[in-house]
Amino acid sequence: MNTPNQLNSNKKYKVLFVCLGNICRSPAAHGIFEHIVRENGMQDVIEVDSAGTYGGHRGELPDKRMRHAALYRGFALTHRSRPVSSLDFLDFDLVVAMDDQNYEDLMHLAPSVEATHKIRRMADFLQRRKMPYIPDPYYMGTEGFTLVLDLLEDGCQNLYNEIVQNEL
Repeated sequence: MNTPNQLNSNKKYKVLFVCLGNICRSPAAHGIFEHIVRENGMQDVIEVDSAGTYGGHRGELPDKRMRHAALYRGFALTHRSRPVSSLDFLDFDLVVAMDDQNYEDLMHLAPSVEATHKIRRMADFLQRRKMPYIPDPYYMGTEGFTLVLDLLEDGCQNLYNEIVQNEL
């Protein structure tokens, strides 16, 4: 993560959430985190995006089931899927992986050893319900989407708190 001196140069702190297809978990984290940033008036300081390690859904909206479950909680998910790129490591200060496979894929994609230090697991930020990863709800039914949103609301709030306390 950046040092406070780096952030004093009017540069936004940029967070990228990554899952497999960028249609369920990472766009949900993107929407939730963006909501937290806006609620706290930090949209001029923190920027949010999401991407997938698989590019097969490029340009698609998030999964309809995730959009409905998120909207029920007040989060409108409008992001269009895109694949993660090695260039993202130059642009983003923090790259957050939803599961171990995403983490490993990102570690291989990182263009340098320094870039690997930007990669964190979303599960590292969970406090209310400890899990080793954020499960993919795609084949889990309604309960899976509910569980993922519960985890992401907790993790995103804790991530936001950590960034504000340690980076800004």
